[in-house]
Amino acid sequence: MRHGSVILAYHGCDRTTGESVLAGKSELRISTNDYDWLGHGGYFWEDDPLRVLAWARLIQRHGKKSRARVGEPFVIGAVVEPGNCLDLLQAQSIRLVDAAYKDLRMFSHDAATALPANVSVDGELVLGRLDCAVIQHLHRRREESGLTPFDTVRAAFPEGSPLYPGAGFQEHTHLQICVRNPAQIIGYFRVRGR
Repeated sequence: MRHGSVILAYHGCDRTTGESVLAGKSELRISTNDYDWLGHGGYFWEDDPLRVLAWARLIQRHGKKSRARVGEPFVIGAVVEPGNCLDLLQAQSIRLVDAAYKDLRMFSHDAATALPANVSVDGELVLGRLDCAVIQHLHRRREESGLTPFDTVRAAFPEGSPLYPGAGFQEHTHLQICVRNPAQIIGYFRVRGR
């Protein structure tokens, strides 16, 4: 599914890492954890540098939430052209993920192996192992079938406590984009005041 416009995306990291990327000396690390809910790639928040800064500060205080150490919280911006995007805000992409889950479930049943499980704490997704397995299975099946690979995966991530009793809104909900193809990052930029 083609996504027609560019996205301003933000990544929280340690200042040393961010400055190195901005100077063109290094690239952001591609995450390949088995719990990355959108599969393997570079993770960004869409359109919300303040939320990203809050996340980087959380990592600074509680390093166990990330493999990357954050000594001084920093935010870098990226201009991302989503390209062929598995956009889970669109019905067609949701159907593809549903079909991938059913295929993975059947494959696991036939192989007599258990599906991985997502881990939630207090109703919040902490480790998206099942989601990661489903997304990665979808990518593998597309590759095996000779279909165009997805460059990016995009989804809304409901997170945090309800804003008020009975609310359908949560305090930390955000849009995330996982960049699988680094060529889709047009460039990085410095975020003022962050």
